[in-house]
Amino acid sequence: MRTAICDRFGIDLPLFAFSHCRDVVAAVTNAGGFGVLGAVAYSPEQLDAELTWIDGQVGGRPYGVDVLVPGRTDASAADRGVRLLDAVPERHRDFVAHLFAKYGVGGGEAVSAFAEGVGRRVTPEGAAGLVDVALEHPIGLIASALGPPPPEMVSRARQAGVPVAALVGTVEHARRQVAAGADLIVAQGSEAGGHTGEISTMVLVPQVVDAVDVPVLAAGGIADGRQAAAALALGAEGVWCGSVWLTTQEAETPPVVKEKLLAAGSADTVRSRSRTGKPARQLRSAWTEEWDNAPESPGPLPMPLQMPLSEGALARIGRAAERGDPGARELATYFVGQVVGQLDQVKPARQVVYDMAGQLAAAVERLQAVTSGASGGPHG
Repeated sequence: MRTAICDRFGIDLPLFAFSHCRDVVAAVTNAGGFGVLGAVAYSPEQLDAELTWIDGQVGGRPYGVDVLVPGRTDASAADRGVRLLDAVPERHRDFVAHLFAKYGVGGGEAVSAFAEGVGRRVTPEGAAGLVDVALEHPIGLIASALGPPPPEMVSRARQAGVPVAALVGTVEHARRQVAAGADLIVAQGSEAGGHTGEISTMVLVPQVVDAVDVPVLAAGGIADGRQAAAALALGAEGVWCGSVWLTTQEAETPPVVKEKLLAAGSADTVRSRSRTGKPARQLRSAWTEEWDNAPESPGPLPMPLQMPLSEGALARIGRAAERGDPGARELATYFVGQVVGQLDQVKPARQVVYDMAGQLAAAVERLQAVTSGASGGPHG
């Protein structure tokens, strides 16, 4: 099932797989798709090590890197001389301590150097450092999420001969991204995991396809080949999937969270600012409910200030959950889309790719049969 995007990127299937796990990225690329590593979880040094490992696994097959470059962040992030954690108000720290006490979470500090680093990496300066590392490797794509790719990112990618992709949630954003230099648009509907807008994939994709003159990938609500076929019918040249990899054997997902994902239905997700400060779809849990609905909640901070607070807290919650603490299990959450209702078993990532390819072919055959039947009838 080849489209023009396959020839452009040298892949067998029009399937782009976003994951924070290098094993998933390598497995999808080796199975004929295009793996994309989410870089925000890594320092530049760690990212270099992860990409070096992928280089050794994929044998020259194409893969990409995704960075978060929000168009707007809290002004405190611009001052490199100030720790982000120092800019977090005391009432927000107190609320996290309240949650730890309420749910019986122990096990050390809520904040850490890791959490500070994550927050810094979603600033333009932090993302630029990751881009510099990525372009030192033979990547086939650099993707910008949340905001238009900065001019220096586009310039560096052009010099390296690397196409630039951008994720969008509205037609206006798509036009803005193309004007900023994006070569590929990922139209991501509200049902997707992670940062999303409010427009559904079925509505968004054809509008974006009609609005821009670059290839479009569809994202959001795509976990099998039937949904991929629908995306192609809407005019997309391929699909961008993230949630479907979270329950694979290779996934980085913590075991407790993976169990929750396998048991969850599509109504068990929520768009919440409680993890990053911007609306991001994730598994509904006590963490999201407390931040969004508790009377004593101070409300999430703007990006990137919420991230060092939440990432440090959720890391501690994750450790407690793995020890079996019931309260920590209630709080544990992760980014995931509404397709979580389809994720009911653990498979190797390679098998997910093959299953999607088979389902896509079968869906196209069904549509061809319908078309043939209609044209061959008495009024054809």
